[in-house]
Amino acid sequence: MLFRQLEPRTARTSAEVIKFALWPFAVMTVLNRVFIKAINGFVTDDYRPVYNASFEFLNRRPVYTADFSSVDPHYLYPPSGTLLIAPVAVIEYELSRWLFIALNTAAILLAWYLLLKLFNFGLNSVAAPALLLAMFASETVTNTLVFTNVNGCLLLAELAFLHLLLKRRDLWAGAALGLSIAVKPTLAPLLLVAAVRGQWKVFITGLGVPVALNIIAWPLSKDAGKFFTDVMPYLMESRDYFNSAIVGNAAYYGLPEWLTLLVRVLMAGVVAVTLWLLWRYYRQDELFFVTTFSGVLLTAYFLLPSLGQMYYSMMLFPFLMTVVLRNSVLRNWPAWLAIFGFMTYDKWLSDRWQDIGRNLEYLRVTFGWGLLLIVVFCVVGDRYLAARRQGRLQYGIDPIWMTSAPKPEPVASVPQLDDELIDDDASAIDDRQPALK
Repeated sequence: MLFRQLEPRTARTSAEVIKFALWPFAVMTVLNRVFIKAINGFVTDDYRPVYNASFEFLNRRPVYTADFSSVDPHYLYPPSGTLLIAPVAVIEYELSRWLFIALNTAAILLAWYLLLKLFNFGLNSVAAPALLLAMFASETVTNTLVFTNVNGCLLLAELAFLHLLLKRRDLWAGAALGLSIAVKPTLAPLLLVAAVRGQWKVFITGLGVPVALNIIAWPLSKDAGKFFTDVMPYLMESRDYFNSAIVGNAAYYGLPEWLTLLVRVLMAGVVAVTLWLLWRYYRQDELFFVTTFSGVLLTAYFLLPSLGQMYYSMMLFPFLMTVVLRNSVLRNWPAWLAIFGFMTYDKWLSDRWQDIGRNLEYLRVTFGWGLLLIVVFCVVGDRYLAARRQGRLQYGIDPIWMTSAPKPEPVASVPQLDDELIDDDASAIDDRQPALK
């Protein structure tokens, strides 16, 4: 009896085989990223300037003293962010860093769970270990933990915002977004998602929370004004190092300004048309619209302004998860070639072909973000043109074959099988209802 209890369970279906194979890889990858790579750290240390600034803030000394002519990480949080993050300096640096790694890990794991729930998957589904492995094997999660920055918490704020937005709990959705904006403006473009859906109450807390926190932090900070006079002008400038935005790589490779501007304008046009088509024809399909619209918006925000860094791509996880939806714009190989460019932890620097390797490494993120925007534009644009030719724009632009494809069940409902599926055998159900796994 004892040996029978200890015997590993044998998989009986293909889904169980995949789950049993993926869970050990997923769990061990998480442990490696947290306890080995993150604890080891790297030459890039995003946490040191945050800790130092927090320490100075608690001791009522100037915070914004960075030398912006150096390439070292700088402290760039607004006074509201300083107020929120200041408790990290209550304890000594190494323990504080370890606790911050743990906080980010917990935030990413909770975001992983919320992302599964958003698309109606449970912990027993194949999607659970597959998504966990994909997240922690990516560059964005790995370097967020290794560099020890706040992006894991921002991802959790994004997932909380999306859940609350879809449930029409506008003030709470705005509060989640506002807390993230108070630290970094990475998710600020998501206010546009609320605007196009007419959820204006989101703006009350989305903007009110960071404003209130800045008002509270202002008298407590020795040099709060310097954020606006010194830091903000620096943030508006483009730099030619550690910058995967179009302007960053254009500056590094010495492209003329007119060509850089032309590329940015053309890509902005692609984004504008894509967003309009999504709003015009998909806003009633709430989950698809919110996740796809926000994904395109954030990708453009990383690519087109003055600064975009590879690990910002963490905020695109909800967009990438739309691949499970029947009308996803990511069900094609060019989209995943683009995603490989900005998600993989692989390095392309080559000892044998140094110039080629360097170019591949420096450009893959920029090209990945750009290609993803072009792919979405082409997919949605092709659907629109086909629907217009066939005279069915009033019914939407999804291809005709999608009308017979299975739709994922609503998040809060229990999956129901129709009469035809009840008569099918188990294997037929597996084939026709992949979203129910």
